[in-house]
Amino acid sequence: MQILADIVCLLLAIVIAVVAGKLISKLKLPAILGWLIAGMIMGPHALGLLGDSLLNAAWFNTVESVLECIVGLMIGTELIWSQMKKAGKQILVTTITESLDTFVVVSLVFGIIFWVTDIPIYLAFLFGGIALATAPAPSLSVVNEFKTSGPVTKTLIPMAAVDDLVGALVFFLVVAFVSAHLSTAGIPVPVVLFLVFLPVLIGMVTGFITGKLLQHTKTRNSTLAVMLVMLLVSVGIGFFINNLLPTPVLNFMLLGMAFSTVFANMVTKEQLDGMMKVMNPVISFSLVVAILNLAAPLDYHLIFDAGIYTVVYIITRAIGKYSGAYFGASITHAPDTVKKYLGFTLLPHSGVSLVFTGIAVSILEGPAPECASIIQGTIAAAAVINEIIAVYMAKKGFEWAGELHKAEDVRAGGHQHKGGQPA
Repeated sequence: MQILADIVCLLLAIVIAVVAGKLISKLKLPAILGWLIAGMIMGPHALGLLGDSLLNAAWFNTVESVLECIVGLMIGTELIWSQMKKAGKQILVTTITESLDTFVVVSLVFGIIFWVTDIPIYLAFLFGGIALATAPAPSLSVVNEFKTSGPVTKTLIPMAAVDDLVGALVFFLVVAFVSAHLSTAGIPVPVVLFLVFLPVLIGMVTGFITGKLLQHTKTRNSTLAVMLVMLLVSVGIGFFINNLLPTPVLNFMLLGMAFSTVFANMVTKEQLDGMMKVMNPVISFSLVVAILNLAAPLDYHLIFDAGIYTVVYIITRAIGKYSGAYFGASITHAPDTVKKYLGFTLLPHSGVSLVFTGIAVSILEGPAPECASIIQGTIAAAAVINEIIAVYMAKKGFEWAGELHKAEDVRAGGHQHKGGQPA
């Protein structure tokens, strides 16, 4: 009976979130802002409609992982190699500069603060490692809702995938060194590298098999069926491996991204368009649930309890993301709009940051409980405050770049260019 009650509560929460998104949209703001606020209000710290029994339920975590994998389709199916190779160097360089600049700025500022206040310096590097994380779902939902298209959108979508890899790699390396410093069970660096790239490897293998199968399907229904079955196979392999790990750290969005990137580059444009026409409403639904899952655990009370560390963290992370993106775009001669506005679309943060925080707290709470409480309180408060500001700024970034509703114009123009390149 508890499962049935939880399912009813989840469906009701989804309806409320969608309505909240529609109301927010009337104010010319992204619908995701409504989903976030609704998620917090319905979470365990407020009304409790999305309570701990639901959020911690095994069946919900299973469904959530599947939906995260589906959201990954939104990224992967845009990573068409023939289009990407023109901007591959620019995307890679810009991702590295914005990630490492964020790590350096946040670590440096907190390093100075902790040195002055006699708090262990290694904590500053953990802050820097967590700050790298970018939550792609909020910015992608703005792309989806406002049908953005242009240089900033084309740069952001592949960056969302690469950014997760760079962020996870740097974070786990920092965790490995901090673990060694604290003389706890250190994580060997080869194992760290393996865990970071494991979802990509799984997705590439299942995506290749899917691509081969799709090359022999004849109808739209059979094409869709093969893709969905192989998507579930990919998730199943992910679950199996996650259960073998001491902490389930597999990134299912990254798994879905790698899976769909490979098969999207092996099928015809007509096959891909046919699949995505059916999947786009499912992706939109998955985004709503992913954002609710991200927002519900956030405690709105932390907005009022936020201390100076939270303020410093939000500001230094924003400076790092913006300046790093600007620098990377400048040295790769990206368009001016990418230099000026890409940084704003990289500010959403909380989903991955909370996962990283949980891992950091788990290695600190034994040997350094006071450091664990500093990092937990700071990031939790920052997650609430930053997400509300970041979603608004992401939308403004696309707006200032002149990319809102441009995808609709491109599609309309493309129909007028039969036999040639899409407009």
